Formats: sequence, structure tokens, C-alpha cells
Amino acid sequence: MTPSGTAERQGLLASYEHLDATVDVIKRLRSEGFEEITAFAPFPEHHIEEALGYAASPIRLFTLIGGLTGAATGLAFTIFANMDWPIVVGGKPILSIPAFIVPVFEMTILFGALFTVVGVFWNMRVPDLKGDVVYDPEFSSGRFGVYVTAPPARLDTVRRILEEQGPALIQDDPTGRAHG
Repeated sequence: MTPSGTAERQGLLASYEHLDATVDVIKRLRSEGFEEITAFAPFPEHHIEEALGYAASPIRLFTLIGGLTGAATGLAFTIFANMDWPIVVGGKPILSIPAFIVPVFEMTILFGALFTVVGVFWNMRVPDLKGDVVYDPEFSSGRFGVYVTAPPARLDTVRRILEEQGPALIQDDPTGRAHG
């Protein structure tokens, strides 16, 4: 809140019947410089993700780092165990890499999976303690929604852009807390 008691940002939620209208509105809002846009859809839709400008998921990086960490851990564990408790069998070397492949592989898979789960929760920002302030239950049964947060001075521009595609509903959020 500013000293005058008004919110620094306010939000508008628009509900649309068609995917094309939703995508067009998102593209238009982004071209006008609005970045704090949230889209709601009854099912995952890649057109909306493209319009929002989402890049490739960073979760694969978590998986790679986890897999490499697991491989290093598995190799270090087997080397440590064989150096600390050597078993000489038939004149074979103490550190025999082929014998370590199975534990290294298993640790790679284990750590990769665990890091992937951590990455999913990290990118979902779980737990979300504040939640969305504005939501329409129709988003779960067929409608698409666009929520935009903007300074009060630019709210008329947002409303004009949202109304261009003929929304089924426009709802005000004077607090702008869904992003804040």
C-alpha cells in the first residue's frame, strides 16, 4: 500500500469462452509491455505457454545435476569401500571400474529422480502460502482466463485490451495481490 492508502498495483481478471481469444489477448498485453500475466485454462495448452513467452523447462537441469551428483557419489562410495576394505580376488585390481557400474548407475537414477522432484516443487513454488486472490470456478469447466496486474494509471489500457476479444466476465482486483 502507498501512503495514500491505495494499492501500488491493481488487477483485472477476464474470462473467455475460446482459446484463440485468450491467446490473442495475452499476445496483445505482452506487446503493450505488461509482464505480470497469469493464464487459467481447463487443460494444459501449449499455445498459452507460447503466448506467455515460457522458455524450456528448467527442471531438466535439476535432473542433469542430480544424475551427475549421483554418479559421482556412487563412484566415490564404491572407491572408498574398496580402498577401506580391500578384497583381493584372483589377482584382480582393487579399483575395478566395471564392477562399479551397477552401483554408479543406480545412484545416478536415484539422485536424478530426487533432484527432479525437488526441481518440480521449486519451480511450482510449493508450498504457495498466499494463493490466488482472484479465480473463477468456470476455469475448471471450460473457460479460459487472463489475470493482469498493472499500475492504476495503466489499468484503463488493460481493460480496453481485455474487452477487445469480448470476454464473458471482467472482474476487478483492487489489491493486485495475486502477483504481489
